[in-house]
Amino acid sequence: MTMPAQFIDRRQVRRNFARAAASYDGAAVLQREVGSRMLERLDYVRIEPKRVLDLGCGTGASLTALQERYPKAQLTGADLSETMLQAGRGQRSRLRWLLPFLRGNKTPLLAADAVALPVKSASMSLLWSNLMLHWLDDPLPAFREMHRVLEVDGLLMFSTFGPDTLKELRNSFTDGYVHTQRFGDMHDFGDMLIECGFADPVMDMEVLTMTYGSLDDLFRDLRQSGAACAMQARRHGLMGRAAWREMRAAYEKLAQDGRLPATFEVIYGHAWKTQPKKIQDGRSIVRLDLKRQR
Repeated sequence: MTMPAQFIDRRQVRRNFARAAASYDGAAVLQREVGSRMLERLDYVRIEPKRVLDLGCGTGASLTALQERYPKAQLTGADLSETMLQAGRGQRSRLRWLLPFLRGNKTPLLAADAVALPVKSASMSLLWSNLMLHWLDDPLPAFREMHRVLEVDGLLMFSTFGPDTLKELRNSFTDGYVHTQRFGDMHDFGDMLIECGFADPVMDMEVLTMTYGSLDDLFRDLRQSGAACAMQARRHGLMGRAAWREMRAAYEKLAQDGRLPATFEVIYGHAWKTQPKKIQDGRSIVRLDLKRQR
């Protein structure tokens, strides 16, 4: 049996987010902005979910916003990093004193892998995932899990980063190592959704540009938000001074008005789970609407 190639160091992903748990909420400006834009997309969707799963919830910022939008819904958060979940529990405990709709609401938080969720099949009305998929070697098994846990007529809404993300940083290195995550193409995500049985997938993309006063500020943001490179092919040792100077010089040539740009290609997607048209062995399901004749 051939094992699938593993490009991402999952242990390093856990370490990155464990180290960033205390600083995450202060550094995750982009993550909150993307989450806010996802919420705006819900304005155009008719749904009153009874149960919501936030997959890759981090410290729970989206959980708070989703609870405010759907106060009658039962929310659950899931994340790979137990340390991030612990930070989120403390944050939501403090927020309960400030936000009345959170009082008496103890959201379950699960330490779980996106490809093996400890959640019952067909138990969720809305599955929400903000900027999680690029931490997976292959999003396809995660999409299958999302389809499994959604009830019929349930909605999947997600965001992730596309190939142009951090292109300035990636192109400034010439040492042959990988220095950013591998980011998937929007059309590939749409194909995966259809393959997993989702219906009517809608995909769109926008480019956001963050600017920084220095490269050190960019690296600090990536580190404190847990977004440092976790690829297997990253450099594991220290880079020489000459190579660092060369990289910095290449990036600093891109400065505009004293600010360094960092591009983020943000992909948004949503799709519905409908009644299955085939069973697992590939045979089609034919539904007969038999009406009693008089």
